[in-house]
Amino acid sequence: MGLEEFLIQTQAEVRGEAGERLGAPGQAYPYPELVFAEVVMKHMSEIGMTFDEPEICHYAAKVGNANLRLSGYAVSDEQDQLDLFVSLYAGADTLTPIPDSETRNAAEQCFRFLSQCARGRLASTMDPSNDAHLLAATIHEIYENLDQIRIYVLTDRQAKSKNFKSREISGKTVRLEVMDIERLHRHWSAGKPRDELVVNFKEVCGGPLPCICVPGETTDYDCFLTVIPGEALRFVYDKYGARLLEANVRSFLSVTGKVNKGIRDTLRNAPERFMAYNNGIVLVADEVCQERTSDGGPGISWMKGMQIVNGGQTTASLYFSKKKSPDVDLSRVRVPAKVLLLKTPDPADEEALVSDISKFANSQNSVKQSDLSANKPYHVEIEKLATSTYCPDGVGRWFYERAAGSYNVMLAREGTTPARLKRLKEAIPPARKITKTDLAKYLNAWNQLPHVVSQGNQKNFIRFMEALNGDDGQNSPPDPDVSAFKRMIAVVILYKTAQKLIRPMFAAFQGNIVAYVVSVISNRMGARLDMDRIWLHQDLSPQLKQQIQSWATDVNRTLHETASGRMVSEWAKKPECWDAVKGASLSPLNPDIPEMKLDADHVPV
Repeated sequence: MGLEEFLIQTQAEVRGEAGERLGAPGQAYPYPELVFAEVVMKHMSEIGMTFDEPEICHYAAKVGNANLRLSGYAVSDEQDQLDLFVSLYAGADTLTPIPDSETRNAAEQCFRFLSQCARGRLASTMDPSNDAHLLAATIHEIYENLDQIRIYVLTDRQAKSKNFKSREISGKTVRLEVMDIERLHRHWSAGKPRDELVVNFKEVCGGPLPCICVPGETTDYDCFLTVIPGEALRFVYDKYGARLLEANVRSFLSVTGKVNKGIRDTLRNAPERFMAYNNGIVLVADEVCQERTSDGGPGISWMKGMQIVNGGQTTASLYFSKKKSPDVDLSRVRVPAKVLLLKTPDPADEEALVSDISKFANSQNSVKQSDLSANKPYHVEIEKLATSTYCPDGVGRWFYERAAGSYNVMLAREGTTPARLKRLKEAIPPARKITKTDLAKYLNAWNQLPHVVSQGNQKNFIRFMEALNGDDGQNSPPDPDVSAFKRMIAVVILYKTAQKLIRPMFAAFQGNIVAYVVSVISNRMGARLDMDRIWLHQDLSPQLKQQIQSWATDVNRTLHETASGRMVSEWAKKPECWDAVKGASLSPLNPDIPEMKLDADHVPV
């Protein structure tokens, strides 16, 4: 898919989402700028550029003579990394440039917001009922602990500059980046970014990198095997940051992760053994300049268009370990590296090659648990059931996206004419597409695990798969049949409808509220809810929708009251939070809900 087509698809997604939210009369207007931010942040989370489930949080104010703006945020579980987002949305259907002055100004407004929060000046001036108030207080509280801070300007236009010079607040470096429609498309297509980076190893290391060259006479690349000094790799990451990893399938997560913690411990305790313990990194480059080393052997003096497609965790761990513990001695660290000089003349083929290199090189250290589980029998069976089970109208179907991107592949393969594509989208609209992580979210919420759902898609999915495999100590459930599939879709309809109703009701924490409301329905109604009726109608009754909105108000109030000054999104991850919501006083259950099963005397059971 080309950039222009991708832009049109993105705008259609934003408008479709905004249009759905307009369907709730009397609710807040779904500002396209925030819907766009939500779409982009979700994508960035899925590809590993930011943390699970960034939150929408709109704030715009003038403090003194300075304008402050924010559209969303993401905080790592360890509260050592912070991403802030500010949205610039034009809604154009054609590629439109955006001046650097406009993106720089937006980044500056978000930077001022961060600065005021870091210094503790903002929270005290804000209305405590404002959802940004808790964020401002949290940033002030955790600021000393932060290792990585990034500000992203999100825009549907094309920006010339994808990043600006880093800034500092109280000794902390703040990276300023632009995620424009072009960069978003690059990540979406998993292709090689066009940002060209030139690294001169004679300047960085004092001389060329010794190497072994393996010419690719019949291949579309040449291969060089080399070793990069740890200090040199740290320096390059410090200079270029995330730009160095844009062709990677994910960015740096956290030094507290299992793999990254091992890297950190090796750097501290046995730096000279780093090369023995570490698998190294894989680079691609557009140009490699060879030059003799001081002893006359072959060497690499500089690379152009250098990208790390595997080893982003290694590279960033070097940087953050040294930054957090200055006593770490990187002079004794050597990192093995495989350098691939690309020779493919066709840009599209080159992008596909880089995508495959990144995907397969990263297979040694799981990119996403959900991706690695695609071939599990459970997911294969769900896919078969979705393909063979028609909705009650005998025409429509649900689509289970077992493999990422398979929905679009299906549309391209079967929608060979405009008329066929139109009929296909009518029978299987995007609203009926379910991903593996979505299904795990819906079912875990119904299984009364809203605190697990609130931990983000990947962690929730891991818990979901542990339950399926019996790894949690419980017996694994039987493979689903048609009846189970229909009840499963009823849960999906319940969750998606709750999501549609609740999103416009609250400015923030909608995802947490939805998960908790669905769990409340399961807890308070459970077996009395007629799932077969939901399947037959492919919708919820007005009475049940009204009950959802009523309980959503109760749940939102309870979450805020019991958080005791903590961020609601963090409090919602705790089992104690679910205990508090379960025990809270909620609005009475309407006995006239049609989905309530009746006993022989026509009384709700």
